[in-house]
Parts: sequence; C-alpha cells; structure tokens
Amino acid sequence: MVVNRSQRLIAGVATYATLAVFCVLCLFPFLWMLDTALKPPAEVMSSRPTFLIAAPTLKNFAAVLLDSDFLVYFRNSLIVAGASTLFTLVVSVFASYALSRWGYQTVSRLVGGAMVVSQMIPGVLLLVPLYVLMRHLGLLSTYWALIIVYCTFMIPLVTFMLKGFFDGIPIELEEAAEIDGCSRLGFIRRILLPLSAPGILATGVFAFVAAWNEFMFGYVLINDDARRTLTPGIMIFKGSHQTDWGLLMAASVLAVVPVALGFVYLQRFLVESLSAGAVKG
Repeated sequence: MVVNRSQRLIAGVATYATLAVFCVLCLFPFLWMLDTALKPPAEVMSSRPTFLIAAPTLKNFAAVLLDSDFLVYFRNSLIVAGASTLFTLVVSVFASYALSRWGYQTVSRLVGGAMVVSQMIPGVLLLVPLYVLMRHLGLLSTYWALIIVYCTFMIPLVTFMLKGFFDGIPIELEEAAEIDGCSRLGFIRRILLPLSAPGILATGVFAFVAAWNEFMFGYVLINDDARRTLTPGIMIFKGSHQTDWGLLMAASVLAVVPVALGFVYLQRFLVESLSAGAVKG
C-alpha cells in the first residue's frame, strides 16, 4: 500500500502525541513531588493546590540536608545497595554459568526449579522467619542483615537473567579457549565476562535499584538510626499527627535524583556496549 506524505505526517503526529501523553503521565508524580519540595509551608497546605509557585524556596532541601540525618541514611543505603549488588553479581555469574553449561543435568534442573519456586513466594511471608534468623545470628540493626536478605531475593532472578546472556555465547568458543590452554576460570574472566558486559551491567543496575528502593526489610530489621537506610529514614518526616510534606517531598527528590542520574549515565554505556557487540564478528 502506498502511503503519501500527508498520511505519514498524520501518523507521525499521532505517534508522538501518544508518546507525549504517556511521558507526562509517567513524569507527573515526580514533577509534583519536586513542585511541592520547592513550595513554602503556606503554599503546600493551600486548599487550592497548583503547579505555580508564588515564592519558590530551597529551605526544605536545606533543612533535610543540614537539620536531619538524611546524609547518614544516604550513606547507609549506598553501602547496603553497593555491597548486595556486588555479592549478588559474583554468586549469580557462577550460578548462571553452571546452569547454562550443565542445564541438562538433574542437579541443575533441581536448582533451577528451586530458584523459580523461590520467586513465587511473597517477601512479606518471609519477614518473620528472616527476623528470627537475624536475631539468632546477632545481625539485627547491622548492614549484614540487609545485605544477606537482599542477596537472597536477588540472586535467583539475576541468575536467570544472566543465564540468557551466557546461553548466547557459543560452547565452541569455550572449547577453543580450552585447547589454547585457558582454564575455566580464565575463560570466565577473559572471555565470558567481557562478552556479557552489557547483561552484567543491566542486571547490576537492576539489583542496585531494587536494594536502594526496598522499604519493608529495612524498616523491620534496622532499629538503630546510625544503620537505618534511606527509604525507612524518610519516614521521620511523617509524624503520627502531622506530616511536613515539604520536607518529605524534598527528601524524596534527593533520594531519587542521584539514582536516576546514575542510571541515565550508565544507560549510555549500556547502549554503546550493545551496539558494539552487535557489529563484532
């Protein structure tokens, strides 16, 4: 069917208009959060909310950064999310390699099935058993409690994600490396990991964001403010009788923006890696 210029123009306008609507719907919560964070208390509590700000102020951000433990919570989240992501990737690389190369064996099938079943169990059902376990281990209110829990939930999912990338690497490449005298660990370090760098980067970002945004276990397993992570820490701005919405929104913006900027920065390298891998023979 021949499509003339006017029809292509109409189709293009309709496509971009639809994308613009979806973009506004996705960005609206963040824009409203940022708008509230820049408003003084009188405008925040106004009976007629609006996007327009009569007197923009940065006092909410200054109060969050200078008059609260926000930076302590931020540091704790960075430590917990970074450590859990590192441990998750290390374990998942070897587990996914084993499932990819020896998936036909009974043990591999049992392990893979157990990982699938583990993803069907809601985390809230494991909250009490994990709390009791951490109490017996003496790990309550420590970084290790959250790191272990996050790795427990993320390793099965990341393993299956990486397995898909490892399945795409021909077994003949490994056999050729073995003939040249390369050990199995050498193959993983020198060939498998570089070829799977886009997948490892993507799963690493996914694991980091999941640990960064987690609330339930951070709220229950950590009772010490010195070890509290960011998402439960933001709850300090929500009182039992009154909520300071300006401070709450400012803290939420400060928690979201660094991760969003980091994701955008890493996405550029991810796209470049995918493009480079697509043209290499």
